[in-house]
Amino acid sequence: METNKLIDIVVGARPNYIKAFPIYKKLKEDGSAKIRLINTGQHFDKNMSKIFFDQLGIPIPDINLKVGSGTHGEQTAKIIERIERVFINNKPNLVIVFGDVNSTVAAALAASKLHIPIAHVEAGLRSFDRSMPEEINRVITDQISDILFITSPEAQVNLINEGKDKEQIYYVGNTMIDTLIEQENKFNGKTILKSIKVEKNQFVLVTLHRPSNVDSLSSLKKIIKALNVLSERLPVLWIVHPRVKKSLNEISIVKSKSLFFIDPLGYFEFLGLQKAAKLIITDSGGVQEESSYFGTPCLTIRENTERPITIKEGTNKLIGILYDNIIEEANIKLSTNIQSVKTIIKWDGKASERIYKILKDLEYL
Repeated sequence: METNKLIDIVVGARPNYIKAFPIYKKLKEDGSAKIRLINTGQHFDKNMSKIFFDQLGIPIPDINLKVGSGTHGEQTAKIIERIERVFINNKPNLVIVFGDVNSTVAAALAASKLHIPIAHVEAGLRSFDRSMPEEINRVITDQISDILFITSPEAQVNLINEGKDKEQIYYVGNTMIDTLIEQENKFNGKTILKSIKVEKNQFVLVTLHRPSNVDSLSSLKKIIKALNVLSERLPVLWIVHPRVKKSLNEISIVKSKSLFFIDPLGYFEFLGLQKAAKLIITDSGGVQEESSYFGTPCLTIRENTERPITIKEGTNKLIGILYDNIIEEANIKLSTNIQSVKTIIKWDGKASERIYKILKDLEYL
Protein backbone atom coordinates (compact mmCIF):
# COMPACT_ATOMS: atom_id res chain seq x y z
CA MET A 1 0.00 0.00 0.00
CA GLU A 2 1.42 3.36 -1.03
CA THR A 3 1.63 5.91 1.77
CA ASN A 4 3.04 9.39 2.22
CA LYS A 5 3.37 8.96 5.99
CA LEU A 6 6.80 8.27 7.46
CA ILE A 7 7.64 7.26 11.04
CA ASP A 8 11.26 7.07 12.19
CA ILE A 9 12.19 4.63 14.96
CA VAL A 10 15.55 5.53 16.48
CA VAL A 11 17.68 2.98 18.33
CA GLY A 12 21.27 3.08 19.48
CA ALA A 13 21.93 0.84 22.47
CA ARG A 14 20.94 -2.64 23.65
CA PRO A 15 17.87 -1.58 25.71
CA ASN A 16 16.54 0.42 22.75
CA TYR A 17 16.48 -2.61 20.49
CA ILE A 18 14.51 -4.69 22.97
CA LYS A 19 11.97 -1.92 23.59
CA ALA A 20 11.69 -0.99 19.91
CA PHE A 21 11.29 -4.49 18.47
CA PRO A 22 7.58 -5.06 19.29
CA ILE A 23 6.59 -1.54 18.21
CA TYR A 24 8.55 -1.80 14.95
CA LYS A 25 6.91 -5.13 14.20
CA LYS A 26 3.40 -3.85 14.96
CA LEU A 27 3.74 -0.71 12.85
CA LYS A 28 5.25 -2.63 9.93
CA GLU A 29 2.36 -5.09 10.01
CA ASP A 30 -0.12 -2.21 9.82
CA GLY A 31 1.43 -0.92 6.60
CA SER A 32 -0.31 2.46 6.59
CA ALA A 33 2.95 4.35 7.13
CA LYS A 34 6.49 3.78 5.98
CA ILE A 35 8.60 2.76 8.98
CA ARG A 36 12.27 3.80 8.83
CA LEU A 37 14.61 2.18 11.32
CA ILE A 38 17.60 4.36 12.24
CA ASN A 39 20.51 2.93 14.22
CA THR A 40 22.82 5.60 15.62
CA GLY A 41 25.58 3.06 16.21
CA GLN A 42 26.06 4.20 19.82
CA HIS A 43 26.87 0.60 20.77
CA PHE A 44 29.29 -0.81 18.23
CA ASP A 45 30.43 -4.06 19.91
CA LYS A 46 28.95 -7.02 17.98
CA ASN A 47 27.46 -8.60 21.09
CA MET A 48 26.17 -5.22 22.27
CA SER A 49 24.32 -4.36 19.06
CA LYS A 50 24.29 -6.46 15.88
CA ILE A 51 23.47 -9.71 17.62
CA PHE A 52 20.28 -8.20 19.02
CA PHE A 53 19.06 -7.41 15.52
CA ASP A 54 19.96 -10.94 14.42
CA GLN A 55 18.32 -12.76 17.33
CA LEU A 56 15.19 -10.62 17.50
CA GLY A 57 14.67 -10.80 13.76
CA ILE A 58 14.88 -7.05 13.22
CA PRO A 59 16.06 -6.35 9.67
CA ILE A 60 19.19 -4.40 8.90
CA PRO A 61 18.46 -0.75 9.79
CA ASP A 62 17.50 1.50 6.92
CA ILE A 63 20.10 3.99 8.13
CA ASN A 64 23.18 3.45 10.31
CA LEU A 65 24.82 6.64 11.56
CA LYS A 66 27.91 4.76 12.87
CA VAL A 67 28.71 7.30 15.57
CA GLY A 68 30.67 4.88 17.78
CA SER A 69 32.01 5.78 21.20
CA GLY A 70 33.20 9.07 22.66
CA THR A 71 32.50 11.44 25.51
CA HIS A 72 28.87 12.31 26.16
CA GLY A 73 29.30 15.61 24.36
CA GLU A 74 31.11 14.11 21.37
CA GLN A 75 28.67 11.26 20.95
CA THR A 76 25.56 13.40 21.38
CA ALA A 77 26.88 16.04 18.97
CA LYS A 78 27.71 13.45 16.29
CA ILE A 79 24.22 11.96 16.51
CA ILE A 80 22.52 15.37 16.30
CA GLU A 81 24.62 16.37 13.30
CA ARG A 82 24.09 13.13 11.39
CA ILE A 83 20.43 12.49 12.21
CA GLU A 84 19.50 16.11 11.44
CA ARG A 85 20.66 15.56 7.85
CA VAL A 86 18.50 12.44 7.65
CA PHE A 87 15.44 14.33 8.90
CA ILE A 88 16.04 17.25 6.51
CA ASN A 89 16.51 15.00 3.48
CA ASN A 90 13.29 13.08 4.17
CA LYS A 91 11.24 14.65 6.94
CA PRO A 92 9.26 12.12 9.01
CA ASN A 93 5.77 12.70 10.40
CA LEU A 94 6.84 11.29 13.77
CA VAL A 95 10.07 10.27 15.52
CA ILE A 96 9.89 7.55 18.18
CA VAL A 97 12.71 7.41 20.74
CA PHE A 98 13.27 5.02 23.63
CA GLY A 99 14.66 5.14 27.14
CA ASP A 100 17.46 7.41 28.31
CA VAL A 101 20.65 6.96 26.30
CA ASN A 102 22.51 9.66 24.34
CA SER A 103 20.83 8.51 21.12
CA THR A 104 17.45 9.27 22.69
CA VAL A 105 18.09 12.87 23.67
CA ALA A 106 20.11 13.62 20.52
CA ALA A 107 17.42 12.38 18.14
CA ALA A 108 14.75 14.21 20.13
CA LEU A 109 16.70 17.50 20.05
CA ALA A 110 17.26 17.28 16.31
CA ALA A 111 13.59 16.48 15.66
CA SER A 112 12.34 19.21 17.99
CA LYS A 113 14.31 21.95 16.25
CA LEU A 114 12.85 20.81 12.92
CA HIS A 115 9.32 20.85 14.38
CA ILE A 116 8.90 17.08 14.00
CA PRO A 117 6.56 15.47 16.59
CA ILE A 118 8.31 13.17 19.06
CA ALA A 119 6.99 10.14 20.93
CA HIS A 120 9.05 9.02 23.94
CA VAL A 121 8.65 5.39 24.97
CA GLU A 122 9.46 4.89 28.68
CA ALA A 123 8.83 8.52 29.58
CA GLY A 124 8.63 9.95 33.07
CA LEU A 125 11.08 7.68 34.89
CA ARG A 126 13.11 9.60 37.46
CA SER A 127 15.94 8.75 39.85
CA PHE A 128 16.07 12.43 40.94
CA ASP A 129 19.85 12.18 40.69
CA ARG A 130 21.14 14.78 38.23
CA SER A 131 24.68 13.39 38.54
CA MET A 132 23.52 10.53 36.29
CA PRO A 133 23.81 11.35 32.56
CA GLU A 134 20.72 9.21 31.93
CA GLU A 135 18.64 11.41 34.22
CA ILE A 136 19.57 14.50 32.21
CA ASN A 137 18.67 12.64 29.01
CA ARG A 138 15.28 11.60 30.43
CA VAL A 139 14.31 15.06 31.65
CA ILE A 140 15.29 16.85 28.44
CA THR A 141 13.67 14.26 26.18
CA ASP A 142 10.38 14.42 28.08
CA GLN A 143 10.31 18.21 28.01
CA ILE A 144 10.52 18.34 24.21
CA SER A 145 8.38 15.26 23.45
CA ASP A 146 4.78 15.53 22.29
CA ILE A 147 3.59 12.01 23.14
CA LEU A 148 4.69 10.37 26.40
CA PHE A 149 4.28 6.60 26.76
CA ILE A 150 4.80 5.54 30.38
CA THR A 151 5.52 2.14 31.95
CA SER A 152 4.27 2.76 35.49
CA PRO A 153 1.89 5.13 37.35
CA GLU A 154 4.49 7.22 39.19
CA ALA A 155 5.87 8.37 35.82
CA GLN A 156 2.68 10.37 35.22
CA VAL A 157 3.10 12.16 38.55
CA ASN A 158 6.70 13.03 37.66
CA LEU A 159 5.73 14.40 34.25
CA ILE A 160 2.83 16.49 35.54
CA ASN A 161 5.07 17.90 38.29
CA GLU A 162 7.45 19.01 35.51
CA GLY A 163 4.68 20.84 33.68
CA LYS A 164 3.59 18.29 31.09
CA ASP A 165 -0.06 18.11 30.09
CA LYS A 166 -1.97 15.03 31.25
CA GLU A 167 -3.43 14.74 27.73
CA GLN A 168 0.06 13.97 26.39
CA ILE A 169 0.60 11.03 28.76
CA TYR A 170 -0.43 7.45 28.02
CA TYR A 171 0.03 4.58 30.47
CA VAL A 172 0.72 1.70 28.09
CA GLY A 173 2.98 -0.66 30.05
CA ASN A 174 6.45 -1.91 29.24
CA THR A 175 7.43 -2.88 25.70
CA MET A 176 10.51 -4.66 27.05
CA ILE A 177 8.15 -7.14 28.70
CA ASP A 178 6.39 -7.59 25.32
CA THR A 179 9.70 -8.84 23.94
CA LEU A 180 10.36 -11.09 26.95
CA ILE A 181 6.97 -12.75 26.65
CA GLU A 182 7.19 -13.24 22.89
CA GLN A 183 10.76 -14.56 22.92
CA GLU A 184 10.92 -16.38 26.27
CA ASN A 185 10.90 -19.90 24.81
CA LYS A 186 14.21 -19.04 23.07
CA PHE A 187 16.04 -17.96 26.23
CA ASN A 188 18.81 -20.44 26.94
CA GLY A 189 21.93 -20.15 29.05
CA LYS A 190 22.64 -23.90 29.14
CA THR A 191 25.70 -23.73 26.89
CA ILE A 192 27.41 -21.16 29.13
CA LEU A 193 26.54 -23.06 32.31
CA LYS A 194 27.73 -26.36 30.87
CA SER A 195 31.04 -24.85 29.74
CA ILE A 196 31.91 -23.78 33.29
CA LYS A 197 30.14 -26.71 35.00
CA VAL A 198 27.58 -24.64 36.88
CA GLU A 199 24.04 -25.81 37.64
CA LYS A 200 20.78 -23.93 37.05
CA ASN A 201 19.58 -21.97 40.10
CA GLN A 202 22.97 -22.52 41.73
CA PHE A 203 24.83 -19.36 40.73
CA VAL A 204 24.88 -15.59 41.15
CA LEU A 205 24.75 -13.48 37.98
CA VAL A 206 26.52 -10.10 37.95
CA THR A 207 26.26 -7.29 35.40
CA LEU A 208 27.75 -3.87 36.14
CA HIS A 209 28.52 -1.00 33.79
CA ARG A 210 27.85 2.36 35.45
CA PRO A 211 30.91 4.63 35.62
CA SER A 212 30.37 5.25 39.34
CA ASN A 213 30.92 1.54 39.96
CA VAL A 214 33.46 0.42 37.38
CA ASP A 215 35.53 3.42 36.27
CA SER A 216 37.03 3.88 39.71
CA LEU A 217 39.76 1.27 40.12
CA SER A 218 39.45 1.34 43.90
CA SER A 219 35.70 0.67 43.64
CA LEU A 220 36.31 -2.14 41.16
CA LYS A 221 38.81 -3.77 43.53
CA LYS A 222 36.25 -3.64 46.37
CA ILE A 223 33.61 -5.21 44.14
CA ILE A 224 35.95 -8.03 43.11
CA LYS A 225 36.90 -8.62 46.76
CA ALA A 226 33.22 -8.92 47.74
CA LEU A 227 32.41 -11.21 44.80
CA ASN A 228 35.38 -13.43 45.69
CA VAL A 229 33.91 -13.91 49.16
CA LEU A 230 30.43 -14.50 47.75
CA SER A 231 31.79 -17.08 45.30
CA GLU A 232 32.78 -19.26 48.27
CA ARG A 233 29.04 -19.85 48.77
CA LEU A 234 27.89 -20.03 45.13
CA PRO A 235 29.66 -19.62 41.78
CA VAL A 236 29.52 -16.02 40.52
CA LEU A 237 29.17 -15.32 36.78
CA TRP A 238 30.12 -11.77 35.88
CA ILE A 239 29.11 -10.67 32.37
CA VAL A 240 31.93 -8.24 31.66
CA HIS A 241 30.82 -5.08 29.86
CA PRO A 242 33.48 -3.52 27.56
CA ARG A 243 33.73 -0.64 30.03
CA VAL A 244 34.58 -3.09 32.84
CA LYS A 245 37.11 -4.96 30.69
CA LYS A 246 38.98 -1.71 30.10
CA SER A 247 39.22 -1.08 33.84
CA LEU A 248 40.18 -4.69 34.62
CA ASN A 249 43.15 -4.37 32.30
CA GLU A 250 44.49 -1.58 34.50
CA ILE A 251 44.59 -3.49 37.79
CA SER A 252 46.15 -6.70 39.08
CA ILE A 253 43.40 -9.16 39.92
CA VAL A 254 43.32 -11.90 42.54
CA LYS A 255 40.27 -13.88 41.44
CA SER A 256 38.54 -16.86 43.03
CA LYS A 257 38.22 -20.00 40.91
CA SER A 258 34.44 -19.70 41.37
CA LEU A 259 34.31 -16.13 40.03
CA PHE A 260 33.93 -16.33 36.26
CA PHE A 261 34.47 -13.40 33.89
CA ILE A 262 32.28 -13.87 30.79
CA ASP A 263 32.29 -11.74 27.63
CA PRO A 264 29.04 -9.98 26.59
CA LEU A 265 26.40 -12.44 25.45
CA GLY A 266 23.60 -12.48 22.95
CA TYR A 267 20.16 -11.43 24.15
CA PHE A 268 18.77 -14.97 24.39
CA GLU A 269 21.79 -16.30 26.30
CA PHE A 270 21.84 -13.39 28.74
CA LEU A 271 18.12 -13.62 29.46
CA GLY A 272 18.48 -17.39 29.85
CA LEU A 273 21.06 -16.80 32.59
CA GLN A 274 18.84 -14.22 34.30
CA LYS A 275 15.98 -16.67 34.37
CA ALA A 276 18.21 -19.48 35.69
CA ALA A 277 20.10 -17.48 38.35
CA LYS A 278 19.61 -17.81 42.08
CA LEU A 279 20.42 -14.12 42.51
CA ILE A 280 21.31 -11.16 40.27
CA ILE A 281 23.60 -8.28 41.22
CA THR A 282 23.39 -5.31 38.86
CA ASP A 283 23.39 -1.56 38.32
CA SER A 284 21.29 -1.79 35.14
CA GLY A 285 17.81 -0.33 34.87
CA GLY A 286 16.70 -2.92 32.32
CA VAL A 287 17.91 -5.84 34.43
CA GLN A 288 15.85 -4.52 37.36
CA GLU A 289 12.78 -4.89 35.13
CA GLU A 290 13.74 -8.19 33.53
CA SER A 291 14.55 -9.87 36.85
CA SER A 292 11.24 -8.69 38.30
CA TYR A 293 9.43 -10.33 35.40
CA PHE A 294 11.34 -13.60 35.92
CA GLY A 295 10.91 -13.51 39.70
CA THR A 296 14.68 -13.69 40.22
CA PRO A 297 15.88 -11.80 43.34
CA CYS A 298 17.92 -8.73 42.36
CA LEU A 299 20.30 -6.50 44.29
CA THR A 300 20.99 -3.13 42.67
CA ILE A 301 24.30 -1.43 43.48
CA ARG A 302 23.04 2.13 43.33
CA GLU A 303 21.80 4.78 45.74
CA ASN A 304 18.61 5.33 43.75
CA THR A 305 16.51 3.91 40.93
CA GLU A 306 14.29 5.41 38.26
CA ARG A 307 12.25 2.19 38.43
CA PRO A 308 10.77 2.19 41.96
CA ILE A 309 7.98 -0.12 40.83
CA THR A 310 10.55 -2.96 40.64
CA ILE A 311 11.09 -2.50 44.39
CA LYS A 312 7.43 -2.03 45.30
CA GLU A 313 6.01 -4.77 43.08
CA GLY A 314 9.02 -6.76 41.89
CA THR A 315 12.11 -8.53 43.20
CA ASN A 316 14.52 -5.60 43.30
CA LYS A 317 16.35 -4.11 46.31
CA LEU A 318 18.67 -1.10 46.37
CA ILE A 319 21.78 -1.73 48.46
CA GLY A 320 23.79 1.45 47.87
CA ILE A 321 27.42 1.66 46.85
CA LEU A 322 29.14 0.57 50.06
CA TYR A 323 30.49 -2.55 48.45
CA ASP A 324 30.90 -4.42 51.73
CA ASN A 325 27.08 -4.55 51.75
CA ILE A 326 27.16 -6.95 48.82
CA ILE A 327 28.12 -9.96 50.94
CA GLU A 328 25.58 -9.37 53.71
CA GLU A 329 22.70 -8.49 51.39
CA ALA A 330 23.43 -11.41 49.06
CA ASN A 331 23.53 -13.85 51.96
CA ILE A 332 20.17 -12.57 53.19
CA LYS A 333 18.62 -13.01 49.74
CA LEU A 334 20.17 -16.44 49.26
CA SER A 335 18.83 -17.60 52.62
CA THR A 336 15.29 -16.38 51.95
CA ASN A 337 12.70 -18.49 50.18
CA ILE A 338 11.63 -16.85 46.94
CA GLN A 339 8.04 -15.66 47.16
CA SER A 340 5.66 -15.49 44.25
CA VAL A 341 5.96 -12.18 42.41
CA LYS A 342 2.94 -10.06 41.63
CA THR A 343 2.45 -9.17 37.99
CA ILE A 344 3.06 -5.45 37.55
CA ILE A 345 -0.01 -3.79 36.02
CA LYS A 346 0.15 -3.60 32.21
CA TRP A 347 3.44 -5.53 32.07
CA ASP A 348 1.44 -8.12 30.19
CA GLY A 349 2.92 -8.27 26.69
CA LYS A 350 0.40 -5.84 25.21
CA ALA A 351 2.16 -2.47 25.55
CA SER A 352 3.06 -2.28 21.85
CA GLU A 353 -0.56 -3.02 20.93
CA ARG A 354 -1.68 -0.09 23.09
CA ILE A 355 0.93 2.20 21.52
CA TYR A 356 -0.16 1.13 18.04
CA LYS A 357 -3.82 1.95 18.80
CA ILE A 358 -2.92 5.36 20.22
CA LEU A 359 -0.83 6.28 17.18
CA LYS A 360 -3.71 5.12 14.98
CA ASP A 361 -6.15 7.31 16.93
CA LEU A 362 -3.76 10.26 16.62
CA GLU A 363 -3.66 9.65 12.85
CA TYR A 364 0.05 8.96 12.55
CA LEU A 365 -0.96 5.69 10.89
